[in-house]
Amino acid sequence: MTKLNLLVALVLMTLAPVFSATTATAQQGPLRIEITEGVIEPLPFAVPTFQAETGSAGAIAEEISRVIAADLSGTGLFREIPSSAFIANVTNFASPIQYADWKAVNAQALITGAVSEQGGQINVKFRVYDVFSGTELGQGLQYTGTTDGVRRIAHKVADTVYSRITGETGYFDSRVVFVSESGPKNARRKQLAVMDYDGANVKYLTDSESLLLAPRFSKSGDRVLYTSYETGQPQIYVLEVGSAQRRALGTGGGNMAFSPRFSPDGNGLIFSLEQGGNSEIYRMDLNGGGLVQLTNSPAIDTAPSFSPDGSRIVFESDRSGTQQIYVMSANGGEPQRISFGPGRYGTPVWSPRGDLIAFTKQNAGRFHIGVMRTDGSEERLLTASFLDEGPTWAPNGRVIMFTRESQGAEGAPGLYSVDISGRNLRRVPTPDAASDPSWGPLQN
Repeated sequence: MTKLNLLVALVLMTLAPVFSATTATAQQGPLRIEITEGVIEPLPFAVPTFQAETGSAGAIAEEISRVIAADLSGTGLFREIPSSAFIANVTNFASPIQYADWKAVNAQALITGAVSEQGGQINVKFRVYDVFSGTELGQGLQYTGTTDGVRRIAHKVADTVYSRITGETGYFDSRVVFVSESGPKNARRKQLAVMDYDGANVKYLTDSESLLLAPRFSKSGDRVLYTSYETGQPQIYVLEVGSAQRRALGTGGGNMAFSPRFSPDGNGLIFSLEQGGNSEIYRMDLNGGGLVQLTNSPAIDTAPSFSPDGSRIVFESDRSGTQQIYVMSANGGEPQRISFGPGRYGTPVWSPRGDLIAFTKQNAGRFHIGVMRTDGSEERLLTASFLDEGPTWAPNGRVIMFTRESQGAEGAPGLYSVDISGRNLRRVPTPDAASDPSWGPLQN
């Protein structure tokens, strides 16, 4: 019942911007969803500290337990029951679960585990229980890794727990590439950086010698496209994440090239090319061949994004007189406008699920992150602030990360995330100011 009913809640999140889910108590019966108003009532869960099966595994077990709890709580769908509320604990991973002890503290999901470490190798065994039905959600669950990848193992465990309970793919074991900004506002130094989805493990990929912007992960997560001004005008580069080796793609031919994205198969890219004051959308192979012009108008056409199957492209254009969103075939042809609300629309990006397009909207002096169906219907705004822009999708299509800049002379950009119902707005911690996030896939 837990898996089925929470899956229903997630489906409803994509269809309606406002709803709530209430869960039944042990006396009322199994977990259920009641559509009322407001927000979803998070599912209470307990994560007793995983047991250390070897003497060196104690700190590792504690860290893994805390990362799992933070991952689940951070979704807004789960609420951790603190250990201070426990009336019992799990002292032996192999012992039967005393469900009455966990029902008494209203835990509806229970996650237990054990960790061993030997020679730098870690093994994590874990189990997930639906407390009120008294059932285990899967058996024989475990991951192995090394001591320098403790957080990754914890994210993988959390992804599995999330999937077992919701029926949805998780997104915790993923990374985000972004622009890290430091220095005074009028002389910012910018570097490409990559981090875990939650802001941990930041690694810098470039120096800060030249202006750069708009990094975009490949579908496989091993490469990044970005725009750099190191030659004096914007040109597109591709960077290998593992080695930080990079090369210019030669897309400009002496003209300005910018706003690149990978094709879904990773073999090509789509981008904007400015010639004579006119910006058009082009497609080309990563080896520099096969250049194809896709738009042809006196308007500014930019910010293209492929559909997940690679058959269509969404982009922004002012061909109607104001900045709006258009969709066309990946081979070109006549674009169809899909945005018709008040204000200006930009930076569209297709959901990895293929069902929604996220965008930036400016209207009445405010900026918003929003989503709409791929035909432009069911538009809804998820955020509102002085400056929100540049949405990017989590690999499961349920959460959006974006840049929010604070107002005033000391204002600086930072990264935020929000789910597709407009709930659970969260700041993503970074060492310095940060902008232009691009969310990568789940890691292998």
